[in-house]
Amino acid sequence: MDTVGSIIEEKGGDVFTVPPSASVTQAVQTMSRRRVGAVLVCSEGRCVGIFTERDVMNRVVLTGIDPGGTAVADVMTPEVACVEPGTTAVEAMAIMTERHCRHLPVIRGGEIVGMISIGDLVRRESRNQQFEIRMLTDFILGKYPG
Repeated sequence: MDTVGSIIEEKGGDVFTVPPSASVTQAVQTMSRRRVGAVLVCSEGRCVGIFTERDVMNRVVLTGIDPGGTAVADVMTPEVACVEPGTTAVEAMAIMTERHCRHLPVIRGGEIVGMISIGDLVRRESRNQQFEIRMLTDFILGKYPG
């Protein structure tokens, strides 16, 4: 069974952060440079929120506030759903669906060890399905060892 930890092992545990005082522009520059859809907002080694593309659209662009003069702390999502490495991919997908979020920080012993996205989960599921299809096709065609 696929776990969040196995996904982190495969993709790496890079997590990009900004301080709460960073401007929205600075956070978006970090997201763009790193090619990620979210950054964690951290203060004194503690996660205090998450800032996502959705936050940019809904809380900055649509409200017309100045991204250069607005602190991330003022427009971030303060409640962050987190998972542990042992969480299954299916459980993580259920959390994302229930919480309407696309990113989950992965925490081990109170420390952030990575972050997964809905894209990571979909890629993993797609690969699993392709493997199953190949195995079933081989079985039907008599290529399956038996």
